[in-house]
Amino acid sequence: MTYQSINPFTNQKTKEYKSHTEQDIQQSLNQAAQILKLDWTQNVELRIDVLNQLAKNLESQKAELAKLITQDMGKLIEQSEGEIDSCIAIAEYYAKNAKEFLAPIPYKTDHGEAWVEHHPLGIIMAVEPWNFPFYQLMRVFAPNCAIGNPVLAKHAGIVPQCAEAFEKLILEADAPKGVWTNLFISSDQVADIITDKRVRGVALTGSEGAGSAVAEQAGKYLKKSTLELGGNDVFIVLDDADIERAIQLGCQARVNNSGQVCTAAKRFILHEKIADQFKIGLVAAFKQLKIGDPLDRQTTLGPLSSENALKNLVKQVDKAVQQGATLVVGGKAVEHEGYFYEPTILENITRDNEAWYEEFFGPVAQIYIAKDDDDIVEIANDSNYGLGGVIHATDIERAKKLASRVETGMIWINWITDTAPELPFGGVKNSGYGHELSIDGFKEFVQKKLVVVKKS
Repeated sequence: MTYQSINPFTNQKTKEYKSHTEQDIQQSLNQAAQILKLDWTQNVELRIDVLNQLAKNLESQKAELAKLITQDMGKLIEQSEGEIDSCIAIAEYYAKNAKEFLAPIPYKTDHGEAWVEHHPLGIIMAVEPWNFPFYQLMRVFAPNCAIGNPVLAKHAGIVPQCAEAFEKLILEADAPKGVWTNLFISSDQVADIITDKRVRGVALTGSEGAGSAVAEQAGKYLKKSTLELGGNDVFIVLDDADIERAIQLGCQARVNNSGQVCTAAKRFILHEKIADQFKIGLVAAFKQLKIGDPLDRQTTLGPLSSENALKNLVKQVDKAVQQGATLVVGGKAVEHEGYFYEPTILENITRDNEAWYEEFFGPVAQIYIAKDDDDIVEIANDSNYGLGGVIHATDIERAKKLASRVETGMIWINWITDTAPELPFGGVKNSGYGHELSIDGFKEFVQKKLVVVKKS
């Protein structure tokens, strides 16, 4: 597998890396296994110190790390800075809560005194995507660092500089070598690593196909796994919503990170009474977006992450139109040496159009019109995915009832699908299973041990 950094704005290769060998992999496994025998796993204070120092290092290096993100995968510089801020918050959150999350939990029983202890599960294999090249890694590292689990990580091939920098940050925070190991390896090598008896868990964020393959391998060898596999999130606007605010947030929710977000608003389901007003506003907002250099703070829409990402999006939109969808605005690649695609809106998508069920990873919005709340739920739930979602309404009680009916792992009312260290992140259906972040994400890779003192 090729690991190389190509600037998505200039289409220029900046750095290439050699893949790790089988010998490198075995050495990494051995180092990770040694971590489990060190005082590291018994002394939570050591692990908390690493997390706190990591947060400080991220803060002091934020400018250069954000620039690295932008040059590796094209994110707008302000959004890259925001990604580093999110990483800092996650590290601080698990440093603050590690002791509480690891504390034994007493259980009432007639048998006597009983409690459940929390111990490291073992080595974790992580497979992570390019769209949030530091944040995705931090979501895995921080809780596992707090627990004491060493992690081997395969990052995406287009962000190797970020992968290298993340490992360096952890070592600079005085973590023992082997607590986090970056590996430039192939999917086949990941499959082989999962078979190693010392590996006890697998965490993957990526495509549905990659998740299926990893879950199959993890299941075959009885390894715990968590999967986050993308989504086709709804952005529901009811007839009593603050339309101007919903338009503003809807544009933001669709084009953040150039639309390359698993929880981005992708399907705009509009109540028929406000559909025309919302569509006119969204078209105007899309037309005001400024395409350009992601390092320029005046730019509001950057490039897609790679040439392949652009080619795939072009094919998807063209196919959707061929199968009957109507182009409202946009619909083609931008003439530029970088990987730009016009902000695009599709409507009149029917269930026999493959676009109805696909995830579009780019600045492409789909509009659906519903006659009432039941119709909204029917459209929303007719999806293979269920990651995030949004409802905009003035009547909060109505929105709450609707939120309970939409089949999704997360839903936000009067905002965009967002994230915070203290809130669980995860989906249903083909969006995967398990959680990251919060105490729920922490407990995914904890070994729970019951201890009972039998009463006389």
